Amino acid sequence: MILLNSVLVATDFGETSVSALAYGRNLARAFGGKLHVLHVAEQVTATAAAEFYLQDRDELQQAVEESAALRLKTLMTSDDLAVLGAQPVVRVSSDTARAIVEYAKAAHVDLIVVGTHGRGAVSRLMMGSVAEKVVRTAPCPVLVVRPNEHEFILPDPVAVHARI
Repeated sequence: MILLNSVLVATDFGETSVSALAYGRNLARAFGGKLHVLHVAEQVTATAAAEFYLQDRDELQQAVEESAALRLKTLMTSDDLAVLGAQPVVRVSSDTARAIVEYAKAAHVDLIVVGTHGRGAVSRLMMGSVAEKVVRTAPCPVLVVRPNEHEFILPDPVAVHARI
């Protein structure tokens, strides 16, 4: 028997992250699990802050984190909060994959859902792949959602009827 008491969706607010959140919501609902939605904000370096912004690094970092928290809050539905006990979480790190895995371990997550941009091998070699690193180091199974994948989540019939 598969138990998914806790599902983590890692989001970068991109298109595949929207699909990943749909999968995570549905899996958490189907198994009666709790939903965690995590965004890892990039750590602002002193050099970048001095070079590109008039603010000091701490103010800029705080603005980045507040913006991410607000975006996460807008992703959450009332159903996410009430039924799935959703927890929107922002972490700061220069290593996104490691931050996702560390959160999954600390929160005792049963499944991680993450989107991937589906870049080619050369691009992955040059830049690395967050999804690939998460898959290799995660303490639990990882569902990777690709762009333009075969969609197997059907629309909620009640929601469709309400729109008609």
